[in-house]
Amino acid sequence: MYSRELLKAIFAGTQTERCGFWLGQPDRASWPLYFRYFQVDEDESLRCLLGDDFRWIVPGESCYEHPEGKPIFEMTREHEGLSAGGPFAHCESVSEVEAFPWPDPDYLDFTETLEALRQAGDYYRASGMWSCFFHNVADFFGMDNYFVKMYTNPDVVEAVTKHVCEFYLEANRRLFEQAGGLIDGFFFGNDFGTQRSLLISPGLFDRFVMPWFRRFTNQAHTYGLQAILHSCGAIHEVIGRLIDAGVDVLHPLQAKAEGMDAETLARDFGGRIAFLGGIDTQELLIHATPAEVEAEVYRVKRLLGPSVVISPSHEALLPNVPPENVEAMARAVREW
Repeated sequence: MYSRELLKAIFAGTQTERCGFWLGQPDRASWPLYFRYFQVDEDESLRCLLGDDFRWIVPGESCYEHPEGKPIFEMTREHEGLSAGGPFAHCESVSEVEAFPWPDPDYLDFTETLEALRQAGDYYRASGMWSCFFHNVADFFGMDNYFVKMYTNPDVVEAVTKHVCEFYLEANRRLFEQAGGLIDGFFFGNDFGTQRSLLISPGLFDRFVMPWFRRFTNQAHTYGLQAILHSCGAIHEVIGRLIDAGVDVLHPLQAKAEGMDAETLARDFGGRIAFLGGIDTQELLIHATPAEVEAEVYRVKRLLGPSVVISPSHEALLPNVPPENVEAMARAVREW
C-alpha cells in the first residue's frame, strides 16, 4: 500500500499493514543540521530517506496578490506580543467592524499551490488555507482584549470572527474547486490550549469557536476531504466536541500537556478519531537516547493504533532535537 492510500486508511480508522510517519515541518534552522547528518541537500530527499508519508502543501501569504501589495489582513498592532492591541482593541461598534478593509478573495491565486500538489507524488496531500481564525481574531483585538470582549461586547467579537472565517471559507472553496482530486485532507490550525487547560472556557468555546468550526469541517467533507485539526496545548476538555463537529484527525498531541498523553487519549477517544503526532518534543526528542525514542514510538503506536501516524508532538522541530533521534523515530516506524 502506497503512502497516500495508507494514510487515508489510517485516518479513516482502518487496520493497515503499518502505521504512518510524518517528519513534521522542521524549523528553518534545523534543516542544515539534518542535511549534514543524513548527507542530503534538500528537504524532499530527506523525507524520502526517512519514509515520510505526508506532504503538507499550504498556500502561503504569497497566494494573495493585492494590487497595492497589502497582506490578507491589514493589522497594525500597538507593540509585539500576544496582548498587543490590534485594529479593534478599542472597538465598541459593529459598524466600525463593517467599515474595515477586509480581504477580497478575488486577489487569490493558487497557481503555485496547485503545481506543488501535482508534483507531490504518491503521498498523502494535506492542504487548504491554514484558517487560523482564533489567532487572527485575537490579533485584531489583542488576546487580553479578545477574551474580555467576549463578555463585554460579544457582538463585535462575532462580527470580526464572521469576516475572518468567511474569507477563509471562500478561499478554501476556490482552492478545493480548482484542485479537484489533488488534495486528500484539509489541514488547519488553531491553538486552543495552554500546558494545563483551555485558553477560554468551554462555554465561550461553544459560542465563539464551534459554530465556525463546524462550517470548516463540513466544507472539507463536502469536497470528500478528511478534516485534520492542529491544536497545541491541553484541549482534552473539548475533544469530544471536536469529534462531534466532524474532525477526523487530531494533531499534534502535545504529550506533556494535561490530558494529552497517549494513555489518556486512547482511553477516552480511541476508535473515535485518528491521531497524528504524539512523540514528545519538549523533553523526549531533545534529551532521550535513540533507543528510548524507539521505545516511545512503539508504546505510542501500541496505545493509539491502528489510527495513528507517528510524528513529533510539534511539527516545527527545533535545532535542539538531535538528528540521531529523528532517525530513531523514523526507524521505529519502519520496523514496527
